[in-house]
Amino acid sequence: GAVKYHPAAIKTGVTPILGFDVFVAPGRRHDRGNGRAGARSWHMVLLAQNEKGYKNLCELVTAGYTEGMYYYPRIDRELLESRAEGLICTSACLRGEVNDALLKEDRAAAVEAATYYKELFPGRFYLEIQEHGLEEDRKVVPEVISLAKELDLPLIATNDTHYLNRGDHEFQEVLICVQTGKTLNDEKRMKIQSEEFYLKTADEMEALFSEVPEALSNSLAITEQCDFEFNFGGSHYPDFETPEGETKKSLLKKLAEEGLDKHLKQLSIAGKEAVRYRDRLAMELGVINSQNYEGYFLIVSDFIRYARSEGIPVGPGRGSAAGSVAAYALGITGIDPIRYSLLFERFLNTERISPARHRH
Repeated sequence: GAVKYHPAAIKTGVTPILGFDVFVAPGRRHDRGNGRAGARSWHMVLLAQNEKGYKNLCELVTAGYTEGMYYYPRIDRELLESRAEGLICTSACLRGEVNDALLKEDRAAAVEAATYYKELFPGRFYLEIQEHGLEEDRKVVPEVISLAKELDLPLIATNDTHYLNRGDHEFQEVLICVQTGKTLNDEKRMKIQSEEFYLKTADEMEALFSEVPEALSNSLAITEQCDFEFNFGGSHYPDFETPEGETKKSLLKKLAEEGLDKHLKQLSIAGKEAVRYRDRLAMELGVINSQNYEGYFLIVSDFIRYARSEGIPVGPGRGSAAGSVAAYALGITGIDPIRYSLLFERFLNTERISPARHRH
């Protein structure tokens, strides 16, 4: 969604801010259970300030799904400590760690959490206050304002937005019933005890938080800190890590020559005919290296080799890639281009620089 949202926001004159409402495990993300006694996963809002922050955000979200999944995709403090750069953090809603502690009247835990995140995100951690007409909000907001003064932390006034207009509350109730398999007549169904979860106007927010105007102006302060743009131009490949003492070029040459030797042995090709294959491979490697595409070949070869080792079906290669002895030697394709007089130049040459269009 971020990729579609970012240019659309810019086109309409809105400053795009990419962020995520993450779940933070009370203990370690690997734990399956409550972690700390009686605790549950807390909400936290992370916003990307810049490219580094966006990359860190992507890695945190990915780790939440691949390492911390337990009902929800969860991260933990350990992950946050390694990926805090370039991110703005806010304490989120009533289910945030600070607010949760204040609701339980555990001020010491709230102070510990707020202090920890203040140090982890220096100048980039905000305490959120919200007002949805809930009793819990009335209880927590004064405590959060007091805590902000005590710890010298900035406030940010927000509003949970589940739908666009105030009158959409009824529709959300219906959707929740559909999602949970209940009817509106069921007294035990999940209910949202407020009609305030809509996109409020600036005037409405000012009316709610007139006593703490800095909590409203900090919205602009956060906006001014965020400066990230997607680079949609050019090709972006993962960086292939090579063993110590090897460069991408040397590793590609080594793997290609080893692969070609295996093919020649299996086909009983030797003498002048073998030299023909080796000369063709040397020529192709020269072109590949001159265009700095060695990483591209190593990456494709790596995932195809893995797929085959795991019994995952993978095609023998199609399109102009079948004309490459290097691709054949690396196991990317399964067709001998010399035998069938296929041209490498149709796949890659110094005048046709477009690997993204190649099909394998």
